Amino acid sequence: MTDKASKPAKLVGVKGMNDIMPPESLRWEHLEQQVREQMARFGYFNVRTPIVEPTPLFVRGLGQNTDVVEKEMYSFVDRLNGESLTLRPENTAGLVRAASEHALLHDGPKRLFYMGPMFRHERPQRGRYRQFHQVGAEALGFSGYEADAELILLAHQLWQRLGLTGISLELNCLGQPAERRAHKEALVAYFQAHLAQLDEDSQRRLLTNPLRILDTKNPQLQALVNGAPQLIAFLGPQSLAFFDGVKAILDANGVPFTINPRLVRGLDYYNLTVFEFVTDQLGSQGTICGGGRYDYLFEEVGGKPAPAVGWAMGMERVLELLNVQGKQAVTPEVDVYAVVDKTDHLPMAMAQLQGLRAQGLVVHMHARGQTGDVQSMGSLKSQFKRADLSGARFALVFGQDEAVRQVVGVKNLRDREAAQTELAWGDLQAWGASIARP
Repeated sequence: MTDKASKPAKLVGVKGMNDIMPPESLRWEHLEQQVREQMARFGYFNVRTPIVEPTPLFVRGLGQNTDVVEKEMYSFVDRLNGESLTLRPENTAGLVRAASEHALLHDGPKRLFYMGPMFRHERPQRGRYRQFHQVGAEALGFSGYEADAELILLAHQLWQRLGLTGISLELNCLGQPAERRAHKEALVAYFQAHLAQLDEDSQRRLLTNPLRILDTKNPQLQALVNGAPQLIAFLGPQSLAFFDGVKAILDANGVPFTINPRLVRGLDYYNLTVFEFVTDQLGSQGTICGGGRYDYLFEEVGGKPAPAVGWAMGMERVLELLNVQGKQAVTPEVDVYAVVDKTDHLPMAMAQLQGLRAQGLVVHMHARGQTGDVQSMGSLKSQFKRADLSGARFALVFGQDEAVRQVVGVKNLRDREAAQTELAWGDLQAWGASIARP
């Protein structure tokens, strides 16, 4: 007998890193397919970069004083060579590193997209996990405002494609480094004059990254923040003209937006256009997509200077929004469920099913569970019940009587009034072709 005291403890997954199981995984696959088709319409090509990157990539690319670098990265030392490595907390820096390393822009600008997991060490909550997934679209090598507008249009059309409503677009312009420095000096002077009103986190940020004070979630600081100098007052004519160009394209395409002068994003690499798509239906995690222009990131990671703009979308948040709006159901498209009464009939049945699959049909065959005996396939009643639960359009019956007459029973599972019919073995493939989906 097994000693219960010596039984190993049951292992479970890491908190905030979730398993995605059927049928939930069907919703993920549906979203991924919609994204791929949308990217193809805009001429964006898929790129795949490693999950693990050198830690300095994010320290230099995202900014030493950002919350991500200071508090949220999963970093470790490689035991083989002592190199500091990090599970990617976002993928823009990694994509820029890859484009620079492989001289991807040597023959001109590129439109790229990615999908995959990211990692941040933070307290798990609704829409915010330690392993989360993002879709990103990045236009590398494009300096004109039309690229910024195109990416916003891409995302806006994706929401329409998914049937999502109640998503608002917020825009801001961060200008260029010299304009931001002048604004930063004015911010520091303003907040120093009100130092006693700042919370501990804002006082720390005052000396490192005062722009992040504008993004505070502390309700007691909102009045003070609203009175702070606005960046738009420090923008020169070129930055304003660039921003006007983006807005004009959005207006021409009927895309509504709101100017949010406090929108700064959480990473240091942005300049000029920044934007977020937000909703009030997900509580505090209302941003489902955000991005902007990052013309200086290539230089920050040691590459040749190149302009760029992009955005990242949180897949968990989009799926949650689909769920909130009642668009969560994705049913598997099963065409045929095979009911087999004896193991003797398996070779012939499975040969026929392979032919149907070759025609593009989705075919499920009844298979025995762990308690099934060697000869029995289970009762026909239980098999028909499973066939119905599978969502299949038709059941094919491979029974003893059918085998003797070399026919297959055909039952329409979606039409309760339809009588069961029969097909000769030789006619089954032609029948399969007749019911194939377009």
